[in-house]
Amino acid sequence: MCDYSLAGIPNRLAVESEELVVHRFPASLGLASPCPRLARLWSSKATPAVCIPPGARLRLRDIPEDFQGRFQVGANEEVTFVQLSATAYRYRDAVRFKNGRAVLLQSLQCGQRVDVLCLSGSDSREEQEDQMFEDKYRRVFA
Repeated sequence: MCDYSLAGIPNRLAVESEELVVHRFPASLGLASPCPRLARLWSSKATPAVCIPPGARLRLRDIPEDFQGRFQVGANEEVTFVQLSATAYRYRDAVRFKNGRAVLLQSLQCGQRVDVLCLSGSDSREEQEDQMFEDKYRRVFA
């Protein structure tokens, strides 16, 4: 999904095997294509936000050393895209590391690279719980 703060920005759904970067949009951080040519296909003026569905598997690269120490992760980690809250007007897009630690997308650094590994999550217990939360979230805001 795309955080509420990106609602007024052109957006598109991610594609498997695509490389993305953490990008500074006017209102907040989000994911975008690193290729300006692709961005121009969507809009001549604005870089589109790339939306990720909950449960998607990603590879987060270029994790800064201080972040690695704080969250006990390596420089490159496979993560699951999750939403941490259903509360309106709050950042909720996050990634969950295999060690269970979750961090808001807003905490990542601009320019960090993200590879889209799989848009549909696996059947792990943690991802099933995330899906149950997402189903509740959709019912609240549908």
